[in-house]
Amino acid sequence: MREVREWTAHATRIMHKRRDPVVVQTFRSATAATIAYVIALRLSPEPAAAPLTAPLTALLVVQVTLYATLTNGFRRVNAVVTGVLVAIAFSLLVGLTWWSLALLLVAALVVGRLVKVEEYVPEVAISAMLVLGVTTVGNTAWARVVETLIGATVGLACNLLLAPPVWVEEAGESIEDLARRLRQLMLRMGEEAARGTPVDRAAERLHEARRLDHDIVEVDAALRQAEDSLRLNPRVQDSVLHRVVMRTGLDTLEICTVVLRVLARSLTDLAKEREPKPLFEAETGAALEQLLSEIADAVVSFAVLVTTHLSSSAESAEERLAAELRTAAGTRDKLALLLREEAERAPNHWQLPGAVLTEVNRILDELDTEHRTRRLFEELDRVSREQRARMPRLTRLRERLGVTEQLWRNRAGFDGRSR
Repeated sequence: MREVREWTAHATRIMHKRRDPVVVQTFRSATAATIAYVIALRLSPEPAAAPLTAPLTALLVVQVTLYATLTNGFRRVNAVVTGVLVAIAFSLLVGLTWWSLALLLVAALVVGRLVKVEEYVPEVAISAMLVLGVTTVGNTAWARVVETLIGATVGLACNLLLAPPVWVEEAGESIEDLARRLRQLMLRMGEEAARGTPVDRAAERLHEARRLDHDIVEVDAALRQAEDSLRLNPRVQDSVLHRVVMRTGLDTLEICTVVLRVLARSLTDLAKEREPKPLFEAETGAALEQLLSEIADAVVSFAVLVTTHLSSSAESAEERLAAELRTAAGTRDKLALLLREEAERAPNHWQLPGAVLTEVNRILDELDTEHRTRRLFEELDRVSREQRARMPRLTRLRERLGVTEQLWRNRAGFDGRSR
């Protein structure tokens, strides 16, 4: 039995590694580069020299996602061919000297900007330099162009045959991890507010809230990778909806993070003002602790909702979130009464407790299911308008085939609710 468990755990680790971005990128890049080199050996017009341009191009063209491969592949080929053409022009006019090399680099970098190869601008200059430094310029230039095309073609083919994974699951895990970190911080803030918080500890919570900005940057990078993996991917239906649901979900969590940071600042200022006394009276502090605990659970449920893909699971997650928000709203009302009573007893110190109530209200409003649905439809409308403006012919074709905008919105409404 123990051996079975160990084998299962080992198999699970292998399957997880198969989806690791580093493992996937290494395997696919090495495969593409090797195949490109073998093909270039047979087809290159310059058989005497090793056709290393082909594997180099394939190595740079193959990316983790199909969308990145197609876009980077075009820019890569464009950059190399442009550099070769610039080198041919210089070799015919001036040849290779120190000053012609300087002019070549300047010209190649300028032309690279003009042809809009973006991050591959240095590749224009590198290609031009390598070709200009060879004596048989004509043959070398043509061989380099052929090898570049071979490498790019092999890179694109490998990405089609060795289908890159869809990184939605990894992005969803990142979003849920962010929500759990928010939850842990809220729980600590609630416990300390109820028991009395020294100024240094309240300031420490404020620093923790500020560090969450770095976590959001990492989650945003994971979500961008997932969005790229959904683009042009024939295995994914409603890829636009997938992207919009997760993007709006991350936007909501980012707003909650900002509000939580403001809440931590309010509690820090309150601790400075009332030290060594407690931040709140015992009953008020207990109510605030309970409210932050309920909001923390709702944040996690919201993250589960926006990252769930099965309709039945999403429906239960939405019901759980709605129930938690109703409970939190009741506790919020109780806290509001207690804070008002404290303000009546100490009318000169109502601003900071009032700010605390305002901030927890803002988080509840952001997590509200109706607010989320409204934002989701607004974003879907914006994406739809951009698609119609960018691809009017495709939009008219969809309408002729019966895929009308209203039908698409109906599907988006159903699926958006289920996610």
